[in-house]
Amino acid sequence: MSTSDKKMEDAVRLKEEGNKYFQNQNYEEASRSYSQALTLTKDKALLAILYRNRAACGLKMESYAQAASDASKAIDIDASDIKALFRRCQALEQLGKLDQAFKDVQRCATLEPKNRNFQETLRRLNSSIHEKLHVQFSTDSRVQKMFEILLDENSETEKLEKAANNLIVLGREDAGAEKIFQNNGVALLLQLLDTKKPELVLAAIRTLSGMCDGHQARAMAILHTIQTDRLCGWMAVEEEEISRAVCSLLQTIIDALSGEDKRGHRGKEEAVVLDTKKDLKLITSHLLDMLVNKKVSGQGRDQALNLLNKNIPRKDLAIHDNSQSIYVIENGLRKILKVVGQVPEQPSCLPLTDNTRMLASILLNKLYDDLRCDPERDHFRKICEEYITGKFDPQNMDKNVHAIQTVSGVLQGPFDLGNQLLGMKGVMEMMVALCGSDREQDQLVAVEALIHASTKLSRATFIITNGVTLLKDIYKTTKNERIKIRALVGLCKLGSAGGTDYGLRQFAEGSTEKLAKQCRKWLCNVNIDRRTRRWAVEGLAYLTLDADVKDDFVQDIPALQAMFELAKTNDKTILYSVATTLVNCTNSYDVKEVIPELVQLAKFSKQHVPEEHPKDKKDFVEKRVKRLLKAGVTSTLACMVKADSAILTDQTKELLARVFLALCDNAKDRGTIVAQGGGKALIPLALEGTDVGKVKAAHALAKIAAVSNPDIAFPGERVYEVVRPLVRLLDTQRDGLQNYEALLGLTNLSGRSEKLRQKIIKEKALPDIENYMFENHDQLRQAATECMCNMVVNKEVQERFLADGNDRLKLVVLLCGEDDDKVQNAAAGALAMLTAAHKKLCHKLTQVTPQWLEILQRLCLHDRLSVQHRGIVIAYNLLAADQELAKKLVQSELLEILTFVGKQEPDEKRKQVVEAARDCLIKYSKKLRQMGLSDLARVTQPVSI
Repeated sequence: MSTSDKKMEDAVRLKEEGNKYFQNQNYEEASRSYSQALTLTKDKALLAILYRNRAACGLKMESYAQAASDASKAIDIDASDIKALFRRCQALEQLGKLDQAFKDVQRCATLEPKNRNFQETLRRLNSSIHEKLHVQFSTDSRVQKMFEILLDENSETEKLEKAANNLIVLGREDAGAEKIFQNNGVALLLQLLDTKKPELVLAAIRTLSGMCDGHQARAMAILHTIQTDRLCGWMAVEEEEISRAVCSLLQTIIDALSGEDKRGHRGKEEAVVLDTKKDLKLITSHLLDMLVNKKVSGQGRDQALNLLNKNIPRKDLAIHDNSQSIYVIENGLRKILKVVGQVPEQPSCLPLTDNTRMLASILLNKLYDDLRCDPERDHFRKICEEYITGKFDPQNMDKNVHAIQTVSGVLQGPFDLGNQLLGMKGVMEMMVALCGSDREQDQLVAVEALIHASTKLSRATFIITNGVTLLKDIYKTTKNERIKIRALVGLCKLGSAGGTDYGLRQFAEGSTEKLAKQCRKWLCNVNIDRRTRRWAVEGLAYLTLDADVKDDFVQDIPALQAMFELAKTNDKTILYSVATTLVNCTNSYDVKEVIPELVQLAKFSKQHVPEEHPKDKKDFVEKRVKRLLKAGVTSTLACMVKADSAILTDQTKELLARVFLALCDNAKDRGTIVAQGGGKALIPLALEGTDVGKVKAAHALAKIAAVSNPDIAFPGERVYEVVRPLVRLLDTQRDGLQNYEALLGLTNLSGRSEKLRQKIIKEKALPDIENYMFENHDQLRQAATECMCNMVVNKEVQERFLADGNDRLKLVVLLCGEDDDKVQNAAAGALAMLTAAHKKLCHKLTQVTPQWLEILQRLCLHDRLSVQHRGIVIAYNLLAADQELAKKLVQSELLEILTFVGKQEPDEKRKQVVEAARDCLIKYSKKLRQMGLSDLARVTQPVSI
């Protein structure tokens, strides 16, 4: 054989190999085989086939540019290659090149005028092109009209505002945004900002935000036109709504410049833009300057901190580059420490909100966690130490107070670093000295610092021996309610150092209940300022570790309602305390498994053994959950989840997810949770946060999805966001209950619509569902089979069963022979739908196992009517498939079984089964006539079963 013949043979072999890969949906390998074959042949006919086939792979892998290119090469070889023409049409449509796609399908329709697929595509593209032209022309005219109204100095205020709001809508459309940009729209929007009318200013900012969204070149041009300092100046204003809108605009610009907005636009070439790092660094620099600028409002400072929290630390620690955090530490750490150390009572204090200092502490924590090595952490610590020691001044008490307030703020951020700062010479002594000061602000700062210093048991033990007496003295002697509450919280925190361990209590019997009672009293007192009442909730967050305290608290409805109302205010620093309190009340914290052997060993060696409080048992927890639901805890949680602030940390989200999971435990309560917005609130918790938090939220979603109507629980497009968290729960690392309830949730969702089934397939859930159908655990196998029963309606799933070289159909047939009624019912349902959809599967069913007929007969005689009905439907589908199959069934006992069922009285319960059996007998008769068999006696023979 010559070399050319050998190459030709190899090319044909690779083509066949690629075809097999394609049939098995392994499109990457198929494309690779076709590519190898292309290098081995110069035969034009074969080249056209290979290019055409590789184009099909490109379409499946969504590589539309490559698919269009390959189809074009096939057409260059053979201009009338109808398959290549249609594939290029499909690729061009996805790339947004509708006019070119229309020409290709028009050619296809000319070559094959009767092809319905071509005609339908022709109509669809024609409609899309007309719609696109209509939008283009209507957008142009609308933009022009808005400009005319806005430029007219004599326009009425109402018309101006309406026109400006219409611009917001146009700015969100790509065509509208481009039209505004090209018609000197940015300059016009700046004129609107200069009017200082709130409605026009907001409209201008939101229009700019829409124009920058997802478009890097436009975002950069707008940033350079407006200038970063001007943007920050707008964000610094007192008006909260304007400040938030500018913050959103800056975030949109940052996302566009950094490439965080990955959505892109189909058919659009990416703009070639210069390096954006300089612009991003300039934005960061201006945000840091805002932190210490006295002209910046509290709202503006909060928005600057929110932007820094969101954009500076790495989102994934696997990324090596932490240069942004290093830059902020070098150029802004002292500025952040200055914000953390602000004392609201001092005249020199910067403008703050209730959230500012907490946001700064969270930023410190994120920056510290983003450091990669000990030298970087040591450098961070040294800057903090130098800053604090530089504030100590024996002649200036205000500076000393600022230093201790800074330590207190660091303790709320990177706690380990805060502990190191506590060990600095003079810090603890200064805290004690401030506790004895005559000035209220000194005592407030000192007591708060003591509270934050006692977060961990080791530190709490030190303060119990050195500072409890001091706190008690302050509590007893001070007449100032604000100081008294804080001292009480310090005692609460120290009193809870034993955690949930009933046998490890720090204070005497009954002391924690008294402290809690006082906290509840202050919490309900509306005459006390909100910031002080927040400390009462913080005290309860520690005291509710005690079962007596949590049981009393959930019975105190006014106290519960007061806490819920505080959680809904603008003061977001309370979120963590409320979430912790609810976790304690629902016992949704992690509990270490008690191993009896280790308990006995601990007792023998006279070691302490943790004790469970009697009121921490399941029946008490269930009662507490019922009371919380009745008090409206779900709506409070939903409101907390919506908090648009860095204070809603991943740890707080995890706590909220734990509470939701505890609330969803009883299926009867899930309707109440859905009615109060719990289903919608769980979705963001399942998508963002700690790994544990996302799993807990996903599990709660699964519980709701399993028993609720998805259209009510997750209205609108939200239902599609539920699929991914549920699919993640199918991971084998999750426990069996999570796997089971995720399958139940997916079963419910897959039964709702084809679009949801496609979403489940897109999230690659099918292999996991199939694996659980092999599971030895009865309930998991049943749930997976029920889910597959709903999924087989989808054509792509049916193709998986049709594909050669797999045992999917065999597994379903064998599951029909299981002893478990529910598994049989689901498997029989899946088999009925598969055999109804494809005649090929009817033939395949008879080949996968020798027991197929016996299993089918058992189904048709089943005691459970739903299983029996599905078995008879399968028999009908086999009969309808073709004469050969019908002949096999005629010669079996199945005919006698169907005759027996068909002769029964069709009462209300059995009507569906009997009618299905009679339909089968009619189909039998028709098939017998077609086969030329005149003896129909067997059809009417009496049968003894």
